Amino acid sequence: MDLRRMSHLVALEEERNFGRAAERVHVTQPAFSRSVQAAEAELGLLLFERGPLQVRPTAAGTFVVERARKLLFDNHCLQRDIGLFRGRQLGNISFGVGPFPAATLLEPLMRELRAKHPAVQVRVEVNNWKYLAEHLRVEEIDFFVADIRDVPRDGDLAIKSIGRQRGRFYVRTGHPLLARRNLKPAAMAAYGLASVRLPNEMKAVVCQLLGLATDAALPVVLECDDVHLLKRVALTSDTVLASTDPAVQEEVKAGRLHALSLRGLPALYNEMGIVSLLGRSHSPMAEVAVKFLASAARAGSALNS
Repeated sequence: MDLRRMSHLVALEEERNFGRAAERVHVTQPAFSRSVQAAEAELGLLLFERGPLQVRPTAAGTFVVERARKLLFDNHCLQRDIGLFRGRQLGNISFGVGPFPAATLLEPLMRELRAKHPAVQVRVEVNNWKYLAEHLRVEEIDFFVADIRDVPRDGDLAIKSIGRQRGRFYVRTGHPLLARRNLKPAAMAAYGLASVRLPNEMKAVVCQLLGLATDAALPVVLECDDVHLLKRVALTSDTVLASTDPAVQEEVKAGRLHALSLRGLPALYNEMGIVSLLGRSHSPMAEVAVKFLASAARAGSALNS
């Protein structure tokens, strides 16, 4: 069975309609129907059940389409890599970055790329891991770096840990909590927290710190993936900022933000990792970026250990 016919089977499985699937692969519906019938005849299997409103894959169809999808992906990767090899190209790059890596690793990376590879075009998506994973799967980005604790380990993603960034709770100069002795974490709840979207593991830890049930809603008054906005809010109000240490090091050094000394505070951290599609090799330019990010993350982890 040729790759074109495989792509027709995948399109039909995803669209569940001959007309929509034919339109998607840019062939007429009669030609598309003949292609699917030819595939079934070639394999000697009924791949789809034709209903009046919807087409459904049989067990055999699900089996075949799953393997066809992988073969099409592998072929796409092969064609891409051959093109890069033939042209000896570094290639342009599109990648994603989670909130804290964006605040700490992205600027040094961009300086490096602009200084050493000024002709390369770079596109960056800054968002949470779920959004980035969706865009990775449709190949709109080459990889992403983010907190990997909630990223599924049993799917189509390759995940490589590159280091941790320690986290704490910070408040502005003059904040009422700084004047209190023997400060307990539960005291933060009255002022509200500003935070990125926390991993499930971290939510459970913070709930425990605040004396809440593990499934209770956190007193987060501002949840945002823009760390710079979170910092501005903490600097201009009594909101307590949950942040990694590297993300606020300039404000701490300038005496504008201060880490709260909390009793019984466990180790809090951002678990950074590089996430890419399983089985897909990086372009030369993506490899340059991945190596830089991994090196910078490991260096930052060593400083914060």
